This record gives sequence, C-alpha cells and structure tokens, in this order.
Amino acid sequence: MPQVLLFNKPFGVLSQFTAQPEQKTLAEFIQHKGFYAAGRLDKDSEGLLLLTDDGKLQQTLSNPKFGKSKTYLVQVEGAIDEPAIEQLRHGIQLKDGLSKPAEAKIIEDPDLWLRDPPIRARQHIPTSWIELTISEGRNRQVRRMTAALGYPTLRLIRTRIADWELRDLQPGECALVSL
Repeated sequence: MPQVLLFNKPFGVLSQFTAQPEQKTLAEFIQHKGFYAAGRLDKDSEGLLLLTDDGKLQQTLSNPKFGKSKTYLVQVEGAIDEPAIEQLRHGIQLKDGLSKPAEAKIIEDPDLWLRDPPIRARQHIPTSWIELTISEGRNRQVRRMTAALGYPTLRLIRTRIADWELRDLQPGECALVSL
C-alpha cells in the first residue's frame, strides 16, 4: 500500500537527499527508507513537503500538468491592498507568461514558529500576510508573483498540497500517512 510522508521542511534545507557541501538536506531529517520527494520546495521556503514510496504517486504530485493545488502563507514587504489581491486572482504577467488565476486573500499575522534566521525587518516598512493557492508549479512562482506587484516575499510557508495539510507539524517533523 502506498504511503505518504508529510514533512515540515525548515528554512535553509534543500529538498533532496544528496549531500551538498555545508548544506542541510532531507537526509538529516528523514529516516524512512525508500521515500522520495514528490516535488520541491526552495531552500529559502518552509513548510509542507510530500515524500512517497510510490513512483506513480510521486509523478502525479510533482508534475505540474496534473495541476495539484498548493496553498501558501506569504509574508510580503509592504501593506498589501485589495487591488493587488485582485490582480493575483486574475493572473500576473511574469517573464514566462501569464500565471493562472490564484485564490488569494489578506490574512492576520498567523501564529507560527520562529524562523531561524529571522526575516529581515525594516523599521519603517510594514509587512503583511496573504494566503495564496496556486495550481501551477513554475520555478519560484509565488515569489515572482508578489514581486511583480511590488510586494517582495519575505517568508513563504507551504501549508497544503492537494488534500494533504501541514497540520501541527513543527519544522523538521514528519508524519507517515497510508493511502
């Protein structure tokens, strides 16, 4: 029976098992054998990473053509406004084309773990949080979308992929789920 491992990838960890000089990898956290990452999460992003022991499921989860939705909590520099959120909902023009419409909303500061290292803080520039759901898998897409609007991403945490959620897993923790 296929299994899925839910992993809360900490900031600064590469989404691979292969060692890199002076880089943290999944090998430092995942002790389960035969599991492979189903998709990626950038080194400077945090949150839900799925691993599975089933090759067909891995392909379905990681290949953008299957359009699995992914939800993120995004801290941006500046006080984002409703017109910017509306642009996210209609699609953002990026260098590699127009993004698909996203589900987006402004949210209150979420109750999260502290990031190590903390995000850069500027004394006179506010930050704000949005919840963003996309169904594409372009490289650094969320960061590029917010930057295109003039709100650079400071912190990016994936909380959901398709029907799997991060739940209360803390950074570096994992949970095994049978299908």
